[in-house]
Amino acid sequence: MKKLPAPIIDCHVHLFPDRLFDAIWEYFENTYGIRLLHRLYYKECIDYLHAMGVGHIVYSNYAHRGGVARGINEWNLGVLDEFPELYCFASYHPDDNDALAMAGDLLDHPRILGFKFQLLVQNFYPHDSRLFPLYEMVIERGKRFLFHAGTGPVGNRFVGIGHFRRLLRRYPELPATVAHMGALEYGEFIDLIDEYAGLSLDTAWAFLPESNLMCNLGSDVLECHRRKILYGSDFPNVMYPREVETEYLLGLDLSQEFYDCVFRDNALALIGGLGGKR
Repeated sequence: MKKLPAPIIDCHVHLFPDRLFDAIWEYFENTYGIRLLHRLYYKECIDYLHAMGVGHIVYSNYAHRGGVARGINEWNLGVLDEFPELYCFASYHPDDNDALAMAGDLLDHPRILGFKFQLLVQNFYPHDSRLFPLYEMVIERGKRFLFHAGTGPVGNRFVGIGHFRRLLRRYPELPATVAHMGALEYGEFIDLIDEYAGLSLDTAWAFLPESNLMCNLGSDVLECHRRKILYGSDFPNVMYPREVETEYLLGLDLSQEFYDCVFRDNALALIGGLGGKR
């Protein structure tokens, strides 16, 4: 009987200051008619995940417009001081005049792994030339990016495999994780991780049988790519209990090595290679 390692590592958690969480939850309701399952502020999220068998937590947040990234990142530094088991993909927005200088300072922190881009919300292309100096800095500093780059659950003109391929043609060595297994372009993004050594995918929202994001990659494909897939829950911004995804993946009855890699070992290699604990 296959089982999850204990504890597991969750590589896709969202933590925001309380007022921003309130605004995000209101946006989900008003824009998509979705009431999320958990309305938990950051300390409650951390406590909940630990109680559910999660050890290290890799969280992210993003600046939805210019002028807010610095405040979010100052908050991030306080959270990392408060919780030594947390790691962070920090906020960045190219409209900020001090964005690159701020990024350089943040990358000095060993538990800031890099930066999160939520292209669907932030409304810029991954190949926007204003981002080139940041890409070069992160590559030089040995850190990483987390991208929402696919067309699920909805798309706009800033997301999609074509834009991400254009970015990789310029920076083929880019170290990045693509969220949601690249939903909804699963096959295209899984092909990319064969082609580009620095890429990985995370599972968040991609293995929910009742959702419109259900990953259509077969078990053989998942097994073959077990060293390039990271478990992520998208907690607390979920419509279904987070256990649905883990139970579905366990139900595929893949190798024990798959579960060890996806739920623990790949993440340990990532956080260890990007700085380790402070």
